[in-house]
Amino acid sequence: MQNLKEIQAYFKGEPNDVEVHTVTIELPERFDAKAVKQLRKNLNVTQKTMAHLLGISPRTVESWEIGRAEPNGSSRRLLELFQKDPKIIELLKD
Repeated sequence: MQNLKEIQAYFKGEPNDVEVHTVTIELPERFDAKAVKQLRKNLNVTQKTMAHLLGISPRTVESWEIGRAEPNGSSRRLLELFQKDPKIIELLKD
């Protein structure tokens, strides 16, 4: 309950012990059809496996790869992580 009172005091501009840290996170890069397909091939996974890793349907991966749609923000973030460290997919496999 004390923490809530300190936060309320912070927002009211009253003296408090709240520390505020600002963190800036850049938006993930965009992945076009060619980039999605190339990443999937570099990871040596099928569209079905890529879909499973991302928690989406295989049809969505297919749509990305033919340029009918683009990955949304959260999918782009995961693709970015896969690109930076391909070993990360081992943590997601069943």
